[in-house]
Amino acid sequence: MELKNYVTGPLKVNTYVLKDDISKEAIIIDLGGSFSQIKNELDKEGYKIKFILNTHGHFDHILGEIEVQKNFPEIPILINKSDSIHYNNMHNELKMWGFNIETNILTPTDYIDENSKITIGDKEIKIFETPGHSKGSLSFYIDNKLFSGDTLFLMSIGRTDFVDGDYEAIISSIKEKLFTLPDETKVYPGHGPSTTILNEKQKNTYLR
Repeated sequence: MELKNYVTGPLKVNTYVLKDDISKEAIIIDLGGSFSQIKNELDKEGYKIKFILNTHGHFDHILGEIEVQKNFPEIPILINKSDSIHYNNMHNELKMWGFNIETNILTPTDYIDENSKITIGDKEIKIFETPGHSKGSLSFYIDNKLFSGDTLFLMSIGRTDFVDGDYEAIISSIKEKLFTLPDETKVYPGHGPSTTILNEKQKNTYLR
């Protein structure tokens, strides 16, 4: 399983692309932008985009999906239903951050939660519901890699001062769910550098 990271969009989101060499399937996690570049590279390498996963619905993580829905509506866009409200509110969220970007209203293709079964190649992607940064935040685990969105960062945690944020919930999500993963699990957050579960257990002062 090959992983590539693109830093995309106005708030420098980590957009991850997972590629399975055998099935030639690819998935995109948190498409903040740069879709044309990503798709062109995948096309040249012979990969087909199976779906786009969203850790949550804040505009910086979904902005690139406008192009997808406009030009490639056959590519499924998956999100937790509790965060779908952010799709409808994207324009207002952009304005709050000082971005005057015209957007269309996105419509997710399907909703996913902890009971959903999704795969790339012959491997299942485990879904964790990790509310706190937003009500419908998700984290994805596959091949000893955790994609934590804006829930867990290197030596930090996600903001909880948004309208559907919850500090106690995010601490619980991390300690009761993400910290059950093996210590050597590599953590790939929504912004900034990667880390490991062990490093965050030992050094993250928010989680002591």
